Amino acid sequence: MSQTERLARATAHLPAPLAVVDLDAFDANAADLRRRARGVPVRVASKSVRVRSLVVRALDAGFQGVMAFSLAEALWLVQEGVRDVLVGYPTVDRDALARLAVDARARREVTLMVDDVAQLALLDAALRTAAVPAGTGDLPDVAVCLDVDASLWLDAGPLHVHLGTRRSPLRTPDDVAALARRVEALPGARLRGLMFYEAQVAGLPDTNPAVRLVKKLSVAELYGRRTAVVEAVGAAVGRDVELVNSGGTGSLETSSAGPTVTEVTAGSGLFVPGLFDGYRAFDPRPSAFFGIDVARVPAPGWATAFGGGYVASGPAGRSRLPRVATPGWSLTGTEGAGEVMTPLRRGRGAAPLAVGDRVWMRHAKAGELMERFDVVHLVRGDTIVESVPTYRGEGHTFG
Repeated sequence: MSQTERLARATAHLPAPLAVVDLDAFDANAADLRRRARGVPVRVASKSVRVRSLVVRALDAGFQGVMAFSLAEALWLVQEGVRDVLVGYPTVDRDALARLAVDARARREVTLMVDDVAQLALLDAALRTAAVPAGTGDLPDVAVCLDVDASLWLDAGPLHVHLGTRRSPLRTPDDVAALARRVEALPGARLRGLMFYEAQVAGLPDTNPAVRLVKKLSVAELYGRRTAVVEAVGAAVGRDVELVNSGGTGSLETSSAGPTVTEVTAGSGLFVPGLFDGYRAFDPRPSAFFGIDVARVPAPGWATAFGGGYVASGPAGRSRLPRVATPGWSLTGTEGAGEVMTPLRRGRGAAPLAVGDRVWMRHAKAGELMERFDVVHLVRGDTIVESVPTYRGEGHTFG
């Protein structure tokens, strides 16, 4: 019995659309991610999961710590018992900063991400105006991590080429050391670590030799610069930082092998969404799917399902469309995934679809699928073992 047949049998009694996670694949992916990290601790990226029970499942499987999407999410996770939460992005959420400032447990467990003095000023304001509850005693310092630009810059004569994400303004050892000193000078704060996310390595599939060359150049450049940054920050603050985070699902081998790296981060590899089909670093083992039902058969070789237009963020294009997981069926080039109806074309040798049959699809990205549903059904074999709330179902969103 194929994976999609097992999912169909497990969920036959449930209405569509619905989201499922194949636990056999999820658990195998978790083990594979840890294997690829070669003993370096792996932090789970919650934005790529967005289901608290599955975040905890990854931690139970040996992942160490969580990388959160927002400070609000981090505070919520700590309240629910999760420990060591690194906020992956800078925050300007004044309300969340105010709540962090007066919460001793949150200050112990949450690490803020910063790349600008303006973000530090917001933290300073929250710490200065915090109304600390009586009897709280001395609160621990707020831990801060600096986000360092890990993209690749190439100078070719008059051309200056940037490959990677447009995020942090921190790049050189001097830049990072200067901000590290500002963190250490802020009352109630301490520098905990540094993050280097090489998106042009971790987030690009190995589609052609040019991409593989870019990845090779990026890894070599970052190995040297990351070491120089870590040394400069250590000299600036008078001690070694305890956390140097790097990598992602697509770069665990090279990131974990990098000098000075103390941990790597992964999340998408637990679900293996459509955008990861082109990677050569690992064999795709999809675990997250959504099911929609056929409502029409407009002509021989065609079927039209209800719903399915779950398009991923990023540059608009075919790569952001969901992938049809039901063997032999595909989206059409003229309509793609529809707001209400999704037409599907039958390929050679594919079994026909009838009205009422279930079609299985995969989102292009990982956690974004779970923003569409309140509940996700966890399947082992051909049986639902548990139905659990997503972040949305628990009343928590990233907005």
